[in-house]
Formats: sequence, C-alpha cells, structure tokens
Amino acid sequence: MMNQEKFNFIKSGMFEVLPKLNSDTPAKWGKMNAQQMLEHVTAFFYVSTEKIQFPLVTPEEHLPKYREFLYSDKEFRENTKAPLTVLGEDPLPLAQPTFSIAIEKLQKAVHYFFTYFENSPGKTTIHPVFGALTFDEWVLLHYKHVTHHFKQFGLM
Repeated sequence: MMNQEKFNFIKSGMFEVLPKLNSDTPAKWGKMNAQQMLEHVTAFFYVSTEKIQFPLVTPEEHLPKYREFLYSDKEFRENTKAPLTVLGEDPLPLAQPTFSIAIEKLQKAVHYFFTYFENSPGKTTIHPVFGALTFDEWVLLHYKHVTHHFKQFGLM
C-alpha cells in the first residue's frame, strides 16, 4: 500500500527543500560534500531503474530483516555505511561540473524513476542490500535515503 506522503515528498517535496542547500553547506557527519551527496542520491535513483546495477550482497536469509526495516518508521543512523563492495570507503569524485547541474541531474533521475515504473507496473528491481523491490518499496527506501542525507546537511 503506497504511503502518499512519502510518494509526494520523493516526487516533488524534496525539491522544495533543496533551495536551502548550496555547494558549501557543511555536513553534520560523514565525508561527502553537498554536491557529492546530490550525486550519490542521484545514483541511488539510477539503481532503482537499473541504469546502475549491483549484485545482491545480502544473504537471502537476512532479507526479511531488511524488509522489516524498510516498512518500519526507523531511520538510517548517522554514518550508516553501504557495503564496501557497493560503495568504497571514500566519496566518489564529482561527476558533474557544477552544483546546479548536479541538482538538474537529480531532478531528471527522479522523473525517470516515476516514468520507468509507470511504464513497467509490477516490475521489481534489485537493490544490493534490500533485494528485489517493487515501486512502492523503492518509494519507502528512497524516502528513508533522501531524508537521511537531507538531515546530514541540515535540510530537515
């Protein structure tokens, strides 16, 4: 069952908060700068639409525990790290030449996410930790992920 509030935040609400962020906004934790965070979140949307693919790294028997987290109100903890096989220890170098282009790329990735699943209802795609996710489950995960990073930069 779709959580409309989280759907609305991912679809448009997050972009109402983004003007508070600028390229030199300091992080409250972690190693990423503001643009690296935007590019990281953008890449995460591309994982959900199979533009970027990683193999599943979670043993099948642990997936129910991760799903439980997905459906819970629990947030990612500060400094939560992705498995090293998915993301390295250090942030990736900047992919976009400017902060404003990084924001545009995020907007395009989010739009593509919604279009991708509108065109493929019922499709599941693989998250390297959470396994095969439906559109509704991706909305929940994107919400947790985006709000985690927005809190990292004091946007929420």
